[in-house]
Amino acid sequence: MNSRLTGYFYCTLAMIGVGSTVVASKLIANGLPPFSATALRFAIALPVFIAAMRLTGERWPRLGWRELLLLVVQAGSGSVGYTVFLLNGMALTSATDAGVIAGTMPAVAALVAIFALRERPGVMTLLAVALATAGVFVCTMSAGSGANAQGAAAVHGAANGSSLTGNLFVLAAVFCEGFFILLNKRLRTAVSPLQMSTLMTAIGLVLALIPALFERPWQGSVDRAALAGVVYYALVPTVAGFMLWFAGAARIAGAQASAFTAFVPVSAAALAALVLHERIGAAQWMGMACVLAAVLLIASDGARLRPAGRAAASS
Repeated sequence: MNSRLTGYFYCTLAMIGVGSTVVASKLIANGLPPFSATALRFAIALPVFIAAMRLTGERWPRLGWRELLLLVVQAGSGSVGYTVFLLNGMALTSATDAGVIAGTMPAVAALVAIFALRERPGVMTLLAVALATAGVFVCTMSAGSGANAQGAAAVHGAANGSSLTGNLFVLAAVFCEGFFILLNKRLRTAVSPLQMSTLMTAIGLVLALIPALFERPWQGSVDRAALAGVVYYALVPTVAGFMLWFAGAARIAGAQASAFTAFVPVSAAALAALVLHERIGAAQWMGMACVLAAVLLIASDGARLRPAGRAAASS
């Protein structure tokens, strides 16, 4: 297998893993409080990242106070905020809807850059943002009418929540990740992907630990499915996903790598149907089609801008 095909394979596996976090989060949300689950996820992943740094010979980067503060805000949004909002959303909505909304990440990141960094987007990027918005709108409006997630709610005991509210929580999680990408562009010191992942995990653990103590998770019963979900989330999408993504992205162009985020809603929907026995409705198919088209437009715009030296930095 040549280097490019290997890159495609690694990026595909990484994005399938990202899609699987939605299903894992559904299991976690039904058995553990959000901050407790987040802290446990980071506590499991951190020793693995530290071991990886020792094996590769990487050291902690030398950062000033401004950059340390920036990293704390990054971890608060992209690590803790994303996970907590996602878990809250998964307690109220279907994994299929959440997967479609999570797939809008490239378009959301572009939207954040337009308003916060005043970047001038290409026509295809604007179309991608419109398509992603349409995809979220279709799923959210369908959820608001009660057409979505009724089967999943009945099976998993989430009937006491509003799917519309859950979708908005998931959308908030995606915007947290978009804010994380924005802040990552403000770092002046070069930080390697492994260093960044280790720092985000360590800071995220500290930030999630105090709210987790107020949740008093030790007073409730232990849900084995939720614990298994946390272990899976920590080791497969977080650690293995990081290694696969950067190993794959190093072998292919950045625009090609971004196109593989299209596997997120697809894998989330497939796993939701297989593992959670959720039914994929017409609105969800329509939303998925809009999101997939948006991802491909973002990737096309990235390929067009690359020769002009405006390739986006990977997060």
